[in-house]
Amino acid sequence: MSGINIHPSVDNGVKAGSDQFSGGKLYCHCSSNQVEVTVKAQCMHNHVCGCTKCWKPSGALFSQVAVVPRDAVSVTANEDKLKVVDSSATIQRHACQNCGVHMFGRIEDTSHPFYGLDFIHTELSSEQGWTAPEFAAFTSSIIESGADPEQMGAVRSRLKELGLEPYDCLSPPLMDAIATHTAKAKGVL
Repeated sequence: MSGINIHPSVDNGVKAGSDQFSGGKLYCHCSSNQVEVTVKAQCMHNHVCGCTKCWKPSGALFSQVAVVPRDAVSVTANEDKLKVVDSSATIQRHACQNCGVHMFGRIEDTSHPFYGLDFIHTELSSEQGWTAPEFAAFTSSIIESGADPEQMGAVRSRLKELGLEPYDCLSPPLMDAIATHTAKAKGVL
C-alpha cells in the first residue's frame, strides 16, 4: 500500500503525541519573512481531511488538520501577508498570500457548533508532540480533487492500515457534538 500517499506526516506511520505538549509555532513555506502563528495549546481532533477546501501539501491526497481553542492562536510575525481565502466559507482560512499555505481557519458565526475553535495544520510546526491524527474525514471528497474513484478501496485500506478510520463526514464524537449543539439550539435538549 505504500504507493498511496495520504499525507507526508502519516505516510511513514502515525507518530504519537505527548500529554505534556502545550503548543508551538506554525510557519508558512516562504523562504524568508515567514508568517508565524503561535499556538498555546495542545491540539484536539487531529485528522486527515479529504475536503476540497483544506490546504494540502503537494502530492498529498489529504490535508492534516486539528482544532485548538481560538484564544490560544495568535499571529506573531508577518500578519500583513495573510488573507482570507474565501470570505463566504464557514471556515475563514487565513493563508499566506505569497506561498499559499493556510495558517489557520476561524469560524466567525457564533451560532456554529465549532465557534471558539480554530483549525490548524500541525505539520507547519517543527515541534514534536502534537496530538496524533485520529481518523480520516470526508474521504470520498478526494475524488473531487482528482483522485481516481477506482482507487478508493485501496485508499481506505491504506487509511485503516495507518490506524485512521475513514469517514465520509467527521468522526462519530464530532458528529455527536454537532447534533447536540443543534438540539440545544432548537430547545430539544
